[in-house]
Amino acid sequence: MTTRSASHAGSWYSASKATLSSQLDQWLDQVPSSIEGVGPLPVSGARIIIAPHAGYAYSGPTAAWAYRALDLSKAKRIFLLGPSHHVYMSGCALTRCAVYQTPLGNLNIDRDTVAELHRTGKFEWMSLGADEAEHSLEMHLPYIYKMLSRTFPSPAQYPPLTPILVGSTNPTIERSYGGLLAPYLADPSSVFIISSDFCHWGSRFNYTYYVPGDSSSPADGYSLKARDKAPTNPPIHGSIRLLDEACIEAIESGDHDEFLSIVEDTGNTICGRHPIGLVMAAIWEVLRREEEIKEEGDDDEGDDARRGRFRFVRYERSSECVSVRDSSVSYVSGFAVL
Repeated sequence: MTTRSASHAGSWYSASKATLSSQLDQWLDQVPSSIEGVGPLPVSGARIIIAPHAGYAYSGPTAAWAYRALDLSKAKRIFLLGPSHHVYMSGCALTRCAVYQTPLGNLNIDRDTVAELHRTGKFEWMSLGADEAEHSLEMHLPYIYKMLSRTFPSPAQYPPLTPILVGSTNPTIERSYGGLLAPYLADPSSVFIISSDFCHWGSRFNYTYYVPGDSSSPADGYSLKARDKAPTNPPIHGSIRLLDEACIEAIESGDHDEFLSIVEDTGNTICGRHPIGLVMAAIWEVLRREEEIKEEGDDDEGDDARRGRFRFVRYERSSECVSVRDSSVSYVSGFAVL
């Protein structure tokens, strides 16, 4: 039985069980018990979240907002989708491991669901080396364990985990995987966690895109060069916010194509854009199938216009960029009710 070690513990986050547990509790407890316009936390039926995966010193407090919104009351299995940073793939890959370690305790892999997905012929296997090198999945494991410990009386009752590593998928492939995962997403006992940071800005990320204040669209920007004077209308950090907000609005619209379009037009370096797009496609497919069933059964129950739409509750950046020499990474937390 192969176990994936907590390879980033001690560097990206604390390897001490006591310290890590205390930090997570602190960040979770700092989130208000109720958010204006959203209501009390957790949000009933919020079983899909987007949260960051940077080192906890940078993104840990932001991630807490998504995890506090998450409704685990009916959870029987958890899907975790993160972007591949080290291995190129045009599709998705699954873990061969049976257990994922965290300093807080172990998380069991849902071997039945993993095997079922692999039998579709659409998934590769991750090597153990690729699995342990990837931080986009690991950075969520302590939060998942902590939230399960707050929800279930003992580790024996924790829902198992299905990690999915998402490669550089194109729109057609994202829709294909979305259709494949839609039956799982339609199950009220399934939870989906999407791992993504947002804009990576600066020359070290090869991304210095800037949107002037008089632009009519975020797509009307240009790349700053090292010799350029620091712009002030808006300052660079203000432009980064505009870029991220345009992408957030596209995600909140529920329109997969709109999200893909704004990312392509601006080049926004959202590392989890493919997992986000894949789950947006899955949500669309779930809602489409539900609508077909309603039409066939003449179901006249009222619809919730926000159902399946993401709502974002937190936005932060690692630093406030002013000069072209600066750099930052953006972090968001959002949830969707389904």
